[in-house]
Amino acid sequence: MSMDAGASSARRDAAAGRARDSPRRAAGRPPQAVLSKAQITRAALKLIEADGYKGLTMSALAKRLGVAPSALYNHVAAKQDVLVLLEDHLMAMVDVSGFDGGQWEPGVRRWAWSYRDVFARHTPLIPVIAVLPVTNAPQTVAMYEAVTAGFLADGWPRDRIVDAIVALESFIFGSAFDVIAPPDIFETGGLAASAPEFSAAVADRWGEGETSRSDSAFGIGLDALISGLSARRASGGF
Repeated sequence: MSMDAGASSARRDAAAGRARDSPRRAAGRPPQAVLSKAQITRAALKLIEADGYKGLTMSALAKRLGVAPSALYNHVAAKQDVLVLLEDHLMAMVDVSGFDGGQWEPGVRRWAWSYRDVFARHTPLIPVIAVLPVTNAPQTVAMYEAVTAGFLADGWPRDRIVDAIVALESFIFGSAFDVIAPPDIFETGGLAASAPEFSAAVADRWGEGETSRSDSAFGIGLDALISGLSARRASGGF
């Protein structure tokens, strides 16, 4: 055997040895970590924070995740599925622990304040989630189950519970927008002379800063709703 042939054989043997010693990737295993629903949810929230709800598209979401759209579609079939993930993520943060003690009013208060605070941080999603079916959203269904159980424990007729929840939610969603409203939203400016009483009421409004004013308004409204619902139940109006 010539020296060239021997050297070539030695190189082949060395390469074969390195190949044997190198860890091999399992067949069919992707080179990157598989996407999770939590990753998709976080990326979708970031998109909405940056660009509003209009910025949430499947192509934009895939780009933010650093994957091809086809990889994203392996986990969510359509934008509707992404919205359900977002719905479940937010509803899981709503506090229903107040109902654990079997007292309806404290439970409703804690739930309502928590609900408002969660959505005040995600107002672009309110118009979507407010009308999104709860189908395939286990955390959302669990939240409603806990609230319903709290109503039942207080003696509410089963057929009126959902109506009462919807009435409260309508107020909660609107109040979430009030949290982010500009401080001068009711300033009448050059129209003050034509609305002197309203302008004076705005000037005398209690609180410092929009957050305390929104809290005051929410507290008044929630008190009124709780009192009204309690009175109707006590009088047999339900």
